[in-house]
Amino acid sequence: MNGNDRAITGIASLAHGAVHTYEMTIPLFVVVWLTEFDAIPLGVTSVDVTTATVGVVVTLGYGLFGLGALPGGILVDRVGSRRLISACLLGMGLSYVLLGLAPNMLVVAAALVLWGIAASVYHPAGLSLISKGVEERGTGLAYHGMAGNLGIGLGPLAATVMLLFVEWRTVALVLGAPAVLAAVYAARADFDETAAVAESGAAADGGSKATSGVDDLGEFLAESRRLLAGGFVLVFVVVMCSGLYYRGVLTFLPELLRDLPGFEPISVDALLPESVRSAFGVEPGAGQTLKPQDYFYSGLLLVGVVGQYAGGKLTDRMPVEYGLAGSFGVLAVLAVLFVPVSEAGLGPLVVLGALLGAFLFVVQPMYQATVAEYTPSGTRGLSYGFTYLGVFGVGALGGTIAGGILAVANATALFLVLAGIAAVGSVTGLVLARRAG
Repeated sequence: MNGNDRAITGIASLAHGAVHTYEMTIPLFVVVWLTEFDAIPLGVTSVDVTTATVGVVVTLGYGLFGLGALPGGILVDRVGSRRLISACLLGMGLSYVLLGLAPNMLVVAAALVLWGIAASVYHPAGLSLISKGVEERGTGLAYHGMAGNLGIGLGPLAATVMLLFVEWRTVALVLGAPAVLAAVYAARADFDETAAVAESGAAADGGSKATSGVDDLGEFLAESRRLLAGGFVLVFVVVMCSGLYYRGVLTFLPELLRDLPGFEPISVDALLPESVRSAFGVEPGAGQTLKPQDYFYSGLLLVGVVGQYAGGKLTDRMPVEYGLAGSFGVLAVLAVLFVPVSEAGLGPLVVLGALLGAFLFVVQPMYQATVAEYTPSGTRGLSYGFTYLGVFGVGALGGTIAGGILAVANATALFLVLAGIAAVGSVTGLVLARRAG
């Protein structure tokens, strides 16, 4: 990678890790909010703080995180990635500062809304920047994806450790400060956003706006029709399958693991000597336990770092269409095997979990690179906006689908449905490969 590649990859990776650190830290605070706050003030009235009302508050932030990707993609093509990434980092940092100062749940809701709006622009901005500015695109996507996985796994872990020593407001303030500093750095960093766009790109775009994005609703509709009338519509199917499978597997995975042999709670008293228990504030006989399923879950996500790197490297060495077909095929097989393997013992399940964690994330740099190959450079931000509308927006339904299946059936039915979703992704990859061939 040359100097420009490294500068862009560094900025994008920093912001990507921050986005997912904040995303996955919010659930840690939910437990505290349920005990600290009694009501949500709404002017002339108020509502009780319950799991339902806090769930609505959190959904506001997560919902905007997905829904804002499409307008964020439009903005990327108009104002450039650098400005939006800087604004994203600044907005996320300030949202966590506001969270740390929140006197009640209404301000907490406002902070989460601010976070959702700010974070929503990142994926179209960051991926557009890599696709247009990094010559070794696959390698850039690999490092970018690894940084996101480190944020997913290590960010909440760091927050968990801090919560042992300070209150949640202090943790929020500590987490918010680095993003504000990173925003200043991103705004001042020296790199060329379009270094990897070929001079002939305008001609290759087939008449689409190649340099300036969309100016109004008419052009938005025209460019959207152009995208969805070509190969990108198949790419959109692939990203929806990825999002549905991802949320469908992960949303209830800790709950599914909880009753399996080998995942019984472990008493902290049995693991830690007296000096360590005192340092961490663990009272003898308090009944505090470690939940093995949570650590299995975190480990699975951290294995995704390897998957991201491998997937990114593979995009530079093979047609991405075949890579998608093969990776989704593996995910389908893993889904079919999950229940019987989980009944075979902890050792086989650990192996399957490692493979699942890797292949969940192998597909991400592959479909990100596929978007770049099937869309014009001038509307790349719009393309990634549609992409993450599919991944985070449509994909969010994976949790609902999983919950509904588990409510009326069992884990076997759930994983068979997930295998079917992966099979659709695999077949779509083959169709794309045939079109490209």
